[in-house]
Amino acid sequence: MGVRVELDAIDLKILRELQADGRMTNVELAQRVGISAPPCLRRVRKLEEGGVIRGYHALLNAPTLGFDLVAFCMVGLRHQSEAELKAFAAATAKWRLVRQAWMVSGDSDFLLHCVSENLTVFQDFVIEVLTANEQVDTVRTMLTIRQVKDEGLIGF
Repeated sequence: MGVRVELDAIDLKILRELQADGRMTNVELAQRVGISAPPCLRRVRKLEEGGVIRGYHALLNAPTLGFDLVAFCMVGLRHQSEAELKAFAAATAKWRLVRQAWMVSGDSDFLLHCVSENLTVFQDFVIEVLTANEQVDTVRTMLTIRQVKDEGLIGF
């Protein structure tokens, strides 16, 4: 876990605006948050250097690219030793279908967010890769029906 950073109201406005549109110019961002461009740029750089802003990326429309299936997998491991947890976490980094992975508490050890071209590709992944993994004991899958909310990860 990182060190918590103290942010003022302008920093929060900057983050809110960048989370909504990371491609805007510094001049536009400065206008939206009510400060001039040079201090706005300094604040953004400070947020980047402090690790508050981890990076910038394009949000892709998965169905238009042929990725129509979104699913979640709840994975229970055979053993919860640190070595087993680390080994499974490392394995998730190599799996193209797994877009996000969390170590969780409760009935499962990991929650995987998967995106796939179709049900057959996803089923093949679950059977041939996920359940075949030596650390895995149980896998429960949930196919999504429709996404009803899609916002930035942090709400201000």
